[in-house]
Amino acid sequence: MKNILNLLVLFMALSLISCNQPAESKTETAVDEPKVENIKVVELKRQEVSRTIENTATLLAYEELHLSPSSPGRIDNIYVEVGSRVNKGSLLLEMDKTQLHQAELQLQLLETEFNRLDTLRKLGSIAQQQFDQTQSQYEIAQSNVAFLRKNIELRAPFSGIISGKYFESGEMYSGTPTTQSGKSAVVSLVQINKLKSMVPISETYFPSIRVGMEIELVSDVYPDKVFKGSIYRIHPTIDPATRSFQVEIMVDNAEELIRPGMFARVSIAIDRIESLLLPSLAVLKLQGSNERYLFKVENNRAVRVVVTMGARYDDLVEVFSNNLNEGDQVVIFGQSRLVDGVPVQIIP
Repeated sequence: MKNILNLLVLFMALSLISCNQPAESKTETAVDEPKVENIKVVELKRQEVSRTIENTATLLAYEELHLSPSSPGRIDNIYVEVGSRVNKGSLLLEMDKTQLHQAELQLQLLETEFNRLDTLRKLGSIAQQQFDQTQSQYEIAQSNVAFLRKNIELRAPFSGIISGKYFESGEMYSGTPTTQSGKSAVVSLVQINKLKSMVPISETYFPSIRVGMEIELVSDVYPDKVFKGSIYRIHPTIDPATRSFQVEIMVDNAEELIRPGMFARVSIAIDRIESLLLPSLAVLKLQGSNERYLFKVENNRAVRVVVTMGARYDDLVEVFSNNLNEGDQVVIFGQSRLVDGVPVQIIP
């Protein structure tokens, strides 16, 4: 009986020890697989585009003239106002004719004297020297009258619009500067059915620029309208300070929508090339740096590719990278959730 009790105590002790020991894990903990991300892609293709030079410009009148008489005097009449449209040859203003009348009277007297001496010379009644002196005075008087007649009436040398009026009828023109440019004038005339501008271009493109090349111009005032023009003059020297040269462009403005003084953006297409283009939304920027990158798909996984951006063409952007090739599938939707190597699933 004593032996049986000992066996029962031993069994209970062993049971108690086994209960206090932790159970061994029968299976290892499974490793969590990354979540498969749904994405949309576009196939990277080479497209033909125009390589363009873009720059800003301030528009100028194609022709601008500040009209004034050759000498100070009283203004009789000004026949135009600011904004008046005039045709070539239109009378703009008349100066006081007092000096002209005096010169015409003097010319008449000299003409009479000249004709009288000419008759006497033919008869041999006067010396040749006396005749020559009178003839010289007569010719000078003729020139003076012609000069005054030309400057009494000022006419438009081209068709345009009056952009400035600095005197009123009856005032004295003194010849002092009156315009913003520092020139003296009674009125200013501009031609705006065509406009021009000076555009600086890097010396790198000097061999590629030619007279007659087409340009496109966009103004912030009309953001949806493109104005056409061309290069009509190339300056022959390079500015050593900026390493650039100036080209003059001419823009058609038949509707007179854009005006002198407006700010504009100019694009000059210099050649056509094939380039890798993709939607600009595919390119991401690393926060806190200028690094640009995108994701492409390889073996159903996202691969991070650092890229350099080129020119923009509407909603497309030119990209450069040794790790991109034509035909690659570039992620354009869902890329913000991706990290390098994560599994992906392409959805329609």
